[in-house]
Amino acid sequence: MEARNSDRPLLVATGVRKIYRTGAVAVTALDDLDLVVRRGELVAVMGPSGSGKTTLLNCLSGLDEIDGGRVEIDGHDLFAMPDAARTEHRARTMGFVFQAFNLIPVFSAVENVELPLLLVGTRPADARRRALIMLDRVGLGHRVGHRPSEMSGGEQQRVTIARALAGRPAIVWADEPTGNLDSAMADQVMDLLCALNRDEGQTIVLVTHDGAIGARVPRLIRMRDGRLVDDVRQFVPEAGAAGEPAGGR
Repeated sequence: MEARNSDRPLLVATGVRKIYRTGAVAVTALDDLDLVVRRGELVAVMGPSGSGKTTLLNCLSGLDEIDGGRVEIDGHDLFAMPDAARTEHRARTMGFVFQAFNLIPVFSAVENVELPLLLVGTRPADARRRALIMLDRVGLGHRVGHRPSEMSGGEQQRVTIARALAGRPAIVWADEPTGNLDSAMADQVMDLLCALNRDEGQTIVLVTHDGAIGARVPRLIRMRDGRLVDDVRQFVPEAGAAGEPAGGR
């Protein structure tokens, strides 16, 4: 991972508010929320449906506008930037893993992974090299030419993780990354995310409703009604074979 100033927190959110309005009805989705995430942390956000988990992720990453407060990523105030600058900053410093894999069906695995690199101006040869390295890192070196329809759900999610990491992001946002997977596939994906955090220092913030996943991360945040109601550090035993996903389906 790219070296960065380790003394400064990676994410600082202060007094963040998000309000959804429908006619005369206003719903506060995030209510004066404060959060600090340091480099190298693996953080899970849990809470009941409607508590604001996905809204939090979208606002902290700059995908959604906010109605108040401040969000800094890697020392940059996201909402002080013009839209174009924020989009470029997001493309260069963030990676995204979604519940829906969002892969392009007609592209192979390596083409899906290299596309975001090409869009930010990476030379084609370098984009292909980095895509192949990341696919091998997530255990899919033997599937680089396969299209999404030729892969299992777990394999497709590993492609999205490779895509998120190929640009060497400062932070990866993962919204219910195991939500569409069975328990065995979910375990493989979490093994991989935990290994990337533990072995390479990748900062990851993930949203989940799954208590088993919440139990696997060193820091667990709970939300209710748009507020953080709990923020705990957990002891997580190191798994001996974590991060070594099986090669097959």
